[in-house]
Amino acid sequence: MTEDFRARARAWLEANAPRRAAGDDDGESGAATTLAEQKAFQAKLYDAGFAGITWPTEYGGQGLTNAEQIDWSREARDYDLPNGAFFIGLSMPGNTILEVGSEAQKKRYLPAMLRGEEIWCQLFSEPGAGSDVASLQTSAVRDGDGWVLNGQKVWTSGAQYSDFGAVLARTDPAKPKHEGISMFIVDMHAPGVTVRPLKVATGHSPFNEVFFDNVRIPADGLIGEENKGWAAAVVMLRHERIAIGTMSAPRTSPLGYESLRSLAAGLGRTDDQAVRRRLAELYARSRGVQLFGLLLREEAMAGRLPGARGSVAKLAGSDLGRFAANVALDVLGDQLAGSDAEELQTVATLIVAAPGSAIAGGTSEIQRNIIGERVLGLAKDPGVDRSTPFNQLRVGTQRSDVPASSGEPR
Repeated sequence: MTEDFRARARAWLEANAPRRAAGDDDGESGAATTLAEQKAFQAKLYDAGFAGITWPTEYGGQGLTNAEQIDWSREARDYDLPNGAFFIGLSMPGNTILEVGSEAQKKRYLPAMLRGEEIWCQLFSEPGAGSDVASLQTSAVRDGDGWVLNGQKVWTSGAQYSDFGAVLARTDPAKPKHEGISMFIVDMHAPGVTVRPLKVATGHSPFNEVFFDNVRIPADGLIGEENKGWAAAVVMLRHERIAIGTMSAPRTSPLGYESLRSLAAGLGRTDDQAVRRRLAELYARSRGVQLFGLLLREEAMAGRLPGARGSVAKLAGSDLGRFAANVALDVLGDQLAGSDAEELQTVATLIVAAPGSAIAGGTSEIQRNIIGERVLGLAKDPGVDRSTPFNQLRVGTQRSDVPASSGEPR
């Protein structure tokens, strides 16, 4: 089965997607295409049977196994698939709804995601609740059968073009911080939703801040149970870390081993023994991260969920990105300063962006805590605030003169 699937995937990709050229930015698939083109491509992918490969057929998926998913990832890694706008929705909110959402939510939202009709984002972090997400202050207050949402989120990828978002909000401030949170589906086009771009060190705006001012959420917008949103958040974070940590980087990534080796050869740097050693280490690290990601996928195929080991993949991938940036600096040397060559400018931009990989999707420090406590079995850090009602804490941006339920940006 898998050989037939692999051959079909290979033929479809060759006929419908351009191959990646050297210098294509890893992780920016679809950036040069319009949103309409990305939606059209996702619909085409769905019609061909390559969207939602492992999702159940009753929710629009293909009902296949992780073996086919691995085969697809391997075949697709060298093609520029212009559907990057759907990565977050399908990897994170989609998988979370599939796992903990209601039957009505699965049937309403999952097929539309897969067909490219609706785009989703994830709304967790806040100005005062990044690494400690459970300190969030965005509130959802009961109003009849539904809720009214107020607050601010930050570092939200894709919010500017999303149709829906999975948002965490505090529904009971009298409970300890992990126990009074709920997860909701929010219409990103609803009155009271404001999205503003955030510019990063590269000059680009890959993230947004989002404000909610008296945004109404209907009764069927609750994902999972009321005040059990932390459990749903753990599910989504697990999917996020596995998705980020096991992504197959294209061989032509500017900070990949083959690209940097070619760049070093072109600059006459391969005679430098220090550069050669660094390139060799980059190859070894890249291969190790790739094989670990494959291991997690194969274990999932056998029914063993990676659990907290998804944080190992996330941490390894983040460390690899920063190490690759340092190798690029070694390769380029003084060639980087003042160069207007497009290839070198692309590499320079990625070097500047590399530290962000240790923050996005959960900081490396948080990943190390998770690995230490849940993988290695080490003692937890003291948590004096875990049993105290949230409205008695002074955490993040919460102050005694600002009610925890306030929706005013601060």
